[in-house]
Amino acid sequence: MTSERSSHSMPLSTGKTRAFIVDDEPEIGRLLIEAMQPFDMEGEVFSTAAQMLAALEAETPDACIVDLGLPDMEGMALINEIRRHSSVPIIVLSARAHATDRVLGLELGADDYVVKPFDPREVVARIRSILRRLGGEPIRAAKKEEAARFADWSYKPSSHCLTSPEGEETFLSTGEATLLEALLRAPKRVLTRDYLLEHGGRDESLDRSIDVRISRIRKKLNRKDGPAHIRTIYGSGYMLTCDVKWD
Repeated sequence: MTSERSSHSMPLSTGKTRAFIVDDEPEIGRLLIEAMQPFDMEGEVFSTAAQMLAALEAETPDACIVDLGLPDMEGMALINEIRRHSSVPIIVLSARAHATDRVLGLELGADDYVVKPFDPREVVARIRSILRRLGGEPIRAAKKEEAARFADWSYKPSSHCLTSPEGEETFLSTGEATLLEALLRAPKRVLTRDYLLEHGGRDESLDRSIDVRISRIRKKLNRKDGPAHIRTIYGSGYMLTCDVKWD
């Protein structure tokens, strides 16, 4: 698959936070890139999903900004395709303001949802907030490799990779990874919503969608006739019910 880079694309640079932007309105890409520059960020703009997917095969950016109204692929399908292969943070841009669209985007693995029209500076703030939850390190940076093992599952925080007992790998969004790691660090303890929000740096987008993301993690951990590994403690919070070993 080949891609034709947008005229607003910026060259690869090391040391800067780098975002891929896909939107069929060139003006939106230009405004986002201008808003990024004061924060030592750079962007590359694509007009189709195919162009972004081709670029992702060669490079992993620090974030992806995805418009839902693309000419060649439904934006929700693009999110699903990205999430099958990567934990890169995804921010949705959409004129669809209905709550069901927001929930669907989060259920497919997006990290945040911004409704058009929007202030480009708000989108940049959302990217910076998500990256702070990652510890302030670009996704390309090397991190200490460690893994949590629980009920025949394994999870690597450095890559957000969750591996099933059958060896099937799936990648979590940043918000999902934040919540799962908090539960794995405190097994068999009830974690309140306030605790989980503090663990996520009191991020507004996490606050709005914590229940959706817990539900999504549960679905990924679900096995037919298997136990529920995350229990809701009504009026209190959530608890991981199994033992965890870190190595």
